[in-house]
Amino acid sequence: MSEKKGKPTPSRKEAQAKLKVSSLSPAASKEAKKALKAQARVRRLETRAAYMRGEESALPLRDRGQARRFVRNYVDQQKSITEYFLVIIIFVLFLTVIPVASVQLAAIAIMYSTMIFVAVNGFLMSRKIKKVVAEKFPGESTKGLGLYGWMRSTQLRRLRAPAPQVGPGSKKS
Repeated sequence: MSEKKGKPTPSRKEAQAKLKVSSLSPAASKEAKKALKAQARVRRLETRAAYMRGEESALPLRDRGQARRFVRNYVDQQKSITEYFLVIIIFVLFLTVIPVASVQLAAIAIMYSTMIFVAVNGFLMSRKIKKVVAEKFPGESTKGLGLYGWMRSTQLRRLRAPAPQVGPGSKKS
């Protein structure tokens, strides 16, 4: 009545080894995996390039929309000392290491005056941005746009992302 199966029963180790299949990636050869990695890298580079160009489809939610694009251009067309804020703070940090009391005091004075200037400038810029956006885009929410513009203005121009679309002093908005 019982028929023989024609092969020995696999050991537990062999049976479990057959069950182990990665659910994240299909079984593939090394060449196929290398090709997939290369394709993923190319896609990442293309997406990053589109993001840096400011293409709407490649932007994260925090950077999308006409109002945000306008704020980026508004900030990028202005020349300001606030973009050198981090450079100044690093310079002050090095000055505080010098073991001369007058140099350290001057460094602290520079730091606090820079921080106050950047804060006041940011507050005024934020109000101006909200006012201009409310005029240019009626019905558009201005929530968060002031801080968005201020934070962008404190970054070095070369390090801003997405990259500036307008140069300093230009009138394009």
